[in-house]
Amino acid sequence: MATTMHRRQFLGTTGSAFAALTASGCVARSQGDETVAAADMDGIYGPLVKDRDGILDLPKGFSYRVVSSLGDAMSDGGTVPDKADGMGCFDLSNGKIALVRNHELLPWDDMGGEVDKGYGRNPDGTFMAGGTTNLVLDAATLAVEKQHRTLAGTIRNCSGGVTPWGSWLTCEEPGQRGLELPAHGYVFEVPADAEGLVDPVPLKALGRFNHEAACVDPVTGMIYETEDMGDGLIYRFTPSKPGNLQAGGKLQALALVDGTTDSRNWDGVTMTVGDRHEVRWVDLDDVESPKNDLRMRGAAKGALLVARGEGIHMGDGDLYLCSTSGGAAKLGQIFRLVPGRGAKPDTLELFFESESKEQFNYGDNLVVAPNGHLIVCEDQYTDVVDNRLIGITPQGVPYPFARLNIQTELAGACFSPDGKTLFVNAYSPTKTLAITGPWVA
Repeated sequence: MATTMHRRQFLGTTGSAFAALTASGCVARSQGDETVAAADMDGIYGPLVKDRDGILDLPKGFSYRVVSSLGDAMSDGGTVPDKADGMGCFDLSNGKIALVRNHELLPWDDMGGEVDKGYGRNPDGTFMAGGTTNLVLDAATLAVEKQHRTLAGTIRNCSGGVTPWGSWLTCEEPGQRGLELPAHGYVFEVPADAEGLVDPVPLKALGRFNHEAACVDPVTGMIYETEDMGDGLIYRFTPSKPGNLQAGGKLQALALVDGTTDSRNWDGVTMTVGDRHEVRWVDLDDVESPKNDLRMRGAAKGALLVARGEGIHMGDGDLYLCSTSGGAAKLGQIFRLVPGRGAKPDTLELFFESESKEQFNYGDNLVVAPNGHLIVCEDQYTDVVDNRLIGITPQGVPYPFARLNIQTELAGACFSPDGKTLFVNAYSPTKTLAITGPWVA
């Protein structure tokens, strides 16, 4: 289905857009009391079985295939770039699905070939290497039919989020050095059905900062954004025209009504697991400031500090977002944000906080599975322990689901529209994996 058709449907009725997104597997259904209530460190699927190929350990009954790797020839004449990060999966109809995959490349990295269209240029005139690639797969066999570059000239495209109208929001995380360049630190939109390089249009009203991920509420059209900084904020963007992000809108930062301004629990417990806090939103101005001070100005208005906000994804009406280094042990937290959508106040809950590296060690991208469990990608380079996919039940119980035997991060976890396949990236060297097996219903 063409992106424009998705957009018209969204503008016509947000309720039907939510239903369509749920059916596509991009929004998961909560299992409530039917979900497994507890799990030991062997996980609800049993212990992990060592992979004879040395890539990914999985529970018995699960398997993976590599669908795309660094250096593979692409249909546009280039090769698959490195540093695969955030990713979304879309139903293209006619038995096809698409993956839109970020590449967190620095300006001077190898982008897998020359391009003739992009956003920012290096001093030598070449386009900056960051951007996205699209993969079109057969929905039944998962065979890759084509893959090609769709965005170029951006810096360190970290994560992002899917939209109900069939596009991917790819977010620049340029870092402190990159934010010295006033033209960078933005969100860009890439249609899932793009046939080639898109016109790179920065969505400036969504703010200029060290972006990580974004998530669209399909009922309201509001976009929630995370910021990968030790003193980052949670942002909400209300578009002037839902579904048309180039038309501008209002950017706000999350604050708590009770006056709590720090969620990190670094210097004493300020937020307790399970407690819900009423939310208020503070207006932000000068959201394109070249001074890299948006979070500081938000904090001055009482906005809540979050330690390295990372992945964000919507379940059955609730948004889950990851804080990589939050918590008393500085091993990571997960928050649950429940939008009131005008009928009642929004609320924020500290859903999970890791107490040990065995539980959870530096979570990054996350996705809500069709059974209501979270699947969280670990991103730590400090131990000999390899990065894992950590499952978390709706009751907040963690368990290991997979272990990567390559010392790089896991990223971009997303489910196929039918909920049967989990796609995930090994960051570097790039490998995109498709995992199938006996998922708990």
